[in-house]
Amino acid sequence: MPIPEALRGRLSAPIIAAPMFLTSGPDLVVETCNAGLLGTFPALNQRSSSGFRDWLQEIRGRLRPGAAPFGVNLIVHRSNPRLEADLAICVEERVPVIITSLGAVPELVAAVHGYGGMVFHDVVNIRHARKAAAAGVDGIIAVAAGAGGHAGTLSPFALVAEIRAIFSGAIILSGAMNTGQQVAAARMMGADLAYLGTRFLATAEAMVSEAQKHMVTDSTAADIVYTPGVSGVPANFLRQSLLAAGIDVESGAVPHLDMQSEARVWKDVWSAGQGVGGIADIPRAADLCRRLVAEFREAVTSCEAEVRSEGWLAAASLPRAAES
Repeated sequence: MPIPEALRGRLSAPIIAAPMFLTSGPDLVVETCNAGLLGTFPALNQRSSSGFRDWLQEIRGRLRPGAAPFGVNLIVHRSNPRLEADLAICVEERVPVIITSLGAVPELVAAVHGYGGMVFHDVVNIRHARKAAAAGVDGIIAVAAGAGGHAGTLSPFALVAEIRAIFSGAIILSGAMNTGQQVAAARMMGADLAYLGTRFLATAEAMVSEAQKHMVTDSTAADIVYTPGVSGVPANFLRQSLLAAGIDVESGAVPHLDMQSEARVWKDVWSAGQGVGGIADIPRAADLCRRLVAEFREAVTSCEAEVRSEGWLAAASLPRAAES
């Protein structure tokens, strides 16, 4: 499978801790990377471009030798007034991985490739995947049904298969994964890397309130509401936070996408994916990473052993063609 060469041998498991708005910061990124997984954060989690640069330099200074690479999410949308400045900082600081959302731009890809960085772009359908492939990205993040944030509605089986048919780069699957076993399953179905957000939301280093973390651990998939009623773009939210904010998700009202108003709303309206029912604790990020790595390795080893013991690889188990 086409894991980018720059990541080979640098990750303990094929896992990216997804960048979460108002949630991911230096502590979460550093602990994740030092534990061997790829940590990321949105540039807009820092209030200014100068503060964003400070975060990048802080992260680099705290990473141990041999740590996994880190990444930054940039919103490529006309309503983001900081895009040009933040991209310039990423180039100057040589950020290893750039994750783009709401726009795949060849010029941005070229700028990142110019210093040897990689670009991953998130999509929810094949139309957007084609645009990302045409822009020359290194990886496409398949945001399938059940993912937190601006999720899609397609089954991961359908979305990964369609993207693979038109794209030879890395495919990163997003959607309701909490365990190393689920990461192994994502690999089996054709994804190269797994993209976990909600599971990392419920960690000690996540920059959200304890109330939000406990709402995640106390919820199930039935508590997740998929609606465009918060920002104009369909996303998954925790039902109780919508009710507490007085948002009537049944009204059908759809606001216009605006980065400033969205930022204000998301402080009180909490996003999460359908995998919340599988989250029961709030560990430190490093402990969670170690658990995920162990689960992934055990799942791969166990699956291979079971396949062999049940005879699926034995030639005698293969059906013979009917003789004419």
